[in-house]
Amino acid sequence: MLALDLNGAKNLAIVLVIGFALLSLVVGIIIKNITMKIVSMVFMIGLALGVWTQRQSLQDCADDVRAKAAVGDFSATTCEFFGKDVDVPGVSDDRT
Repeated sequence: MLALDLNGAKNLAIVLVIGFALLSLVVGIIIKNITMKIVSMVFMIGLALGVWTQRQSLQDCADDVRAKAAVGDFSATTCEFFGKDVDVPGVSDDRT
């Protein structure tokens, strides 16, 4: 059996308190790192989705411009990219 006297129990308690304090610091750092990784991943996924939807919006606009050009309409068109208007200049029909 393990027999402890009063001084041995006090010393063991001090060692355990210091050990638990250090362990709590390590766990806090690990949880912080995991949380930051999760937040960063969610942020990057959000950016990727935003860019994907804008890419699709630009593709739709390009398809509209091609459809207009196919019927002989070469006028200027305005597309939207992240809420900003992007002018697509028309082609003049001065081809002789």
